[in-house]
Amino acid sequence: MCVLHGLLHLGRQRITIQIKRRNKSMSDPYLGEIRMFGGDYAPENWHFCDGTLLPISGYDALYSLIGTAYGGDGINNFALPDLRGRLPIGQGQGTDLTNHPVGEKNGTETVGLTLAQTPAHTHTVNAASGTGTQPSPENGVWASLAAVNQFITPAEVKSPSIIHDMNSAAIGTGYQAGGAAHLNMMPSFPLSFIIALQGEYPTRD
Repeated sequence: MCVLHGLLHLGRQRITIQIKRRNKSMSDPYLGEIRMFGGDYAPENWHFCDGTLLPISGYDALYSLIGTAYGGDGINNFALPDLRGRLPIGQGQGTDLTNHPVGEKNGTETVGLTLAQTPAHTHTVNAASGTGTQPSPENGVWASLAAVNQFITPAEVKSPSIIHDMNSAAIGTGYQAGGAAHLNMMPSFPLSFIIALQGEYPTRD
């Protein structure tokens, strides 16, 4: 708040006038403005951005700004944006990007691999043309001649006898993902997002 002082002369009378003018500052929010807050509570006249349903009758000015973009029936209530565990992005369509209208929810915390994401593929497997000398594959390769022992160590055969290609029909590479999901989140730091329930009504430019 600033106060302007001045003198007004009317004939022989001199009148002191005082004009009060309200200054807009960063501490005065626009109605519906969203800010980050370091506390674990919402200050007076602010509310957490947690998807709460508010009655239109009590918050008609705020409703006129955000409508049902974030939920609600638009008859009795409307929802505040829910930013719990979500990262806000700019609405609209950027160059070479997908369009994202206000209120749209995207993304997921975890992702499970599907068969479409793990297509059939091949691997090179080493084998030897000698007779198997051990039952364990540890430090060994498949032997071409195997009765009891199926593997042979490379040291037991000469390098020219090592075969690098095997018939793919002898090797199974089935889908092994099992449907388990893996974490899909970037490093983050939770803060409180709050929305102004009262404030100056923002006029269009």
